[in-house]
Amino acid sequence: MNFHILFLSVLQGITEFLPVSSSGHLILFSKFTTFPDQGLGLDVAVHVGSILAVMIYFSEELWRMFKGLLKTYFIPTLSNKDARTFWLIVIGTVPVVIVGLLLKEHGMEWLRDTRIIGWTILGYGILLFIADKFGLTIRKIEHLRPLDAFLIGCAQCLALIPGTSRSGITVTMARFLSMERREAAKFSMLLSIPAIIAAACLVALEIYQQGDMTVFIEAIDGITYSFIASILAIYVVMWWLKKSTFLPFVIYRIILGGFLLLDSYGYLNSFLTN
Repeated sequence: MNFHILFLSVLQGITEFLPVSSSGHLILFSKFTTFPDQGLGLDVAVHVGSILAVMIYFSEELWRMFKGLLKTYFIPTLSNKDARTFWLIVIGTVPVVIVGLLLKEHGMEWLRDTRIIGWTILGYGILLFIADKFGLTIRKIEHLRPLDAFLIGCAQCLALIPGTSRSGITVTMARFLSMERREAAKFSMLLSIPAIIAAACLVALEIYQQGDMTVFIEAIDGITYSFIASILAIYVVMWWLKKSTFLPFVIYRIILGGFLLLDSYGYLNSFLTN
């Protein structure tokens, strides 16, 4: 058993649907352990396991969307409730596809910096607190307008920066738009499906072109382990949000972000040596 992939996959599964940044944790795992940086390929592979978990957990909703699309002959419309949800997800996905392709052309490795991750974990954690504290809880997914879905999709683009948290930033925007906590989390999870599938397809194509079967096998292991951890995490998150707020995650982000900034700027080492 490859314990490196196992640890990364479980870490991904646990953190993907918590607003704490799974990609940030994956990068930090390699920086603060003896394991090498897993790279974007394995990052995306373990995200695929999480997406499979989402598709199984929300299988009834996805099936209703499909039936709604059949009833409307796959013609874009907001009149059918189930088809409406699908088209809202499409609208919310467009921004991240465009921005993701642009970033891919210019390279993204420079974003995997501890200082950047520290600032994003801390800053967007505080923003989540503000949105959750002062945002109303009156709207469900069925109340979203195309503009709302587009704004949440634009917020999702920020998650391309490690440490931001895709679920965290989309939930933050949804709470600013007065969505209920569980509904915000649900739409965030559904919105993750096309975005990560698209990214996974691009990386899979690169792996195939390189002809590196070792990377492919590692990706399969990563998908399996992260799927198991993710399905458990989804149940826990949805149960937690029935009665609680995002405050514990905000506190965790502030502590972790502060630690990373102190360490990356050398203050932590100076404090420990004095």
